[in-house]
Amino acid sequence: MNGTQSIALMAEMFLVNMLFVWGITHFLYYKKSHRRDYYFTFVMIGIAIFFLMYFMVYMINALDSSTGIGIGIGLFGIFSIMRYRTDTIPVREMTYLFSILCLSVVNSLGAGGNTFRIEQLIPNIAFLLGIVLCEAFILKTKERTKYVNYDRVELIAEDRRAELIDDLKKRLGVDVKHVDVGSVDFLRDMALLKVYYVTDNDSADTTIDERTRVAREEWENFNQK
Repeated sequence: MNGTQSIALMAEMFLVNMLFVWGITHFLYYKKSHRRDYYFTFVMIGIAIFFLMYFMVYMINALDSSTGIGIGIGLFGIFSIMRYRTDTIPVREMTYLFSILCLSVVNSLGAGGNTFRIEQLIPNIAFLLGIVLCEAFILKTKERTKYVNYDRVELIAEDRRAELIDDLKKRLGVDVKHVDVGSVDFLRDMALLKVYYVTDNDSADTTIDERTRVAREEWENFNQK
C-alpha cells in the first residue's frame, strides 16, 4: 500500500473515530451531565490517543521492530496518563474516559491495515450500544441521595423518624424515602443526614449532592457555566 492509500485509510478511520467519540460525548455524556470541562477532555483525548497510537505503530513498522512489544509499551504509557489528574474523577466520568481511550486505540490500529473494512465499525458500534443500554436502563433510576446539614437534632431519634422525614419533605420539596443519620454536633445543634429521595428528573446529576466537600476548582467551573 502506497503513501496516498495509507493517508486515505488514516483519514477514514480518524473520521470514524471522531464520529463515535463525539457522538458518545455529546449525546450520551453531555446531555445528562452538562460538564463542558469533561466534554473538552473526552474529545481531545480521543484525538490525541488516535494519532499517538497510529504514528507509534507506523514508526515501529518502519523500523522493522517488534510491533507487539512496541504496542504493549505504548498502551502502558497511554493508560498511565489516567493518573495525570490532580482531583479525583467521578466513576461515571472515569468510565467514559476509559471507553474513549480504548475506542481510539482500536480505531488507530485499524488505520494501520490495508483497506477500510466494514468489520472495523463493529467495536465502535459495540461501545456505543453498551453505553446506550447502560444509560437507558441500568443507570436510569429515579432515586437520588443528598447530604444535608440538619438543625433539628431532636428529630433524629429512631422513634421520631417519621417526623424527620415529613420535615425534610416540606423543607426540601422532594419525596424523601428514608434517612441515614451521620455525625451529630450537639454543641451547634447540627446533624449530618444522608437523604434518599425520588425525583421525576431522570437527567439529574447528583455528583455534588453525593459529596460532603467540593473542590475549589469545581466551584470555579460551576460558576463559569
